[in-house]
Amino acid sequence: MHRPLNLVLASQSPRRRELLTLAGYPFATLSADIEEIFDPELSMQDNVMQLSLRKAEAALKLVPDPETAIILAADTTVVLDGKPLGKPLDADNAFLMLSNLQGRSHEVLTGFTVLHGETRLTDHALTVVRFDPMPPEEIRRYIDTMRPYDKAGSYGIQDPIMACYVSGIDGCYYNVVGLPVSRVCATLRQLFATASPGTA
Repeated sequence: MHRPLNLVLASQSPRRRELLTLAGYPFATLSADIEEIFDPELSMQDNVMQLSLRKAEAALKLVPDPETAIILAADTTVVLDGKPLGKPLDADNAFLMLSNLQGRSHEVLTGFTVLHGETRLTDHALTVVRFDPMPPEEIRRYIDTMRPYDKAGSYGIQDPIMACYVSGIDGCYYNVVGLPVSRVCATLRQLFATASPGTA
């Protein structure tokens, strides 16, 4: 008799928890910390996918019953002029990042991995975001009120104030929040349809 499969989100991000809840899957969460270093020999897409894979593999070692676990891990980064913008170090760093994003387009990349047994399904999503110019005093107000120190690129598209300056997006909105829900759901459906404990 097969035991039921259990979905585990390898993230403590409240935004990713909210987005995965939209998919309707019951899931548990755990934190799988890794050193997030970009390999200059790889493309941005390959880097975020590799980071998500490493997070998923680290999480698999922490679950109490690896045979029944389906691990979902993701890594999101903001890319400007071909360079990744990580999480800001402080308010001044956040101000510099946001100032550089104003009045132009940038990319948001999320790599994700769904892992079960020997099966590893890794993919990515890319969204282009366009900002209208944001006055310096509004940037400071945003940083002071939202404190975006846990967000790549120093902003959350869903945050108040930001709604006044995001002039458009090309691609998945949820990807910018932190998880490309439709693509992740398609991958989960694929795995749940084919996987059984101990045989994947």
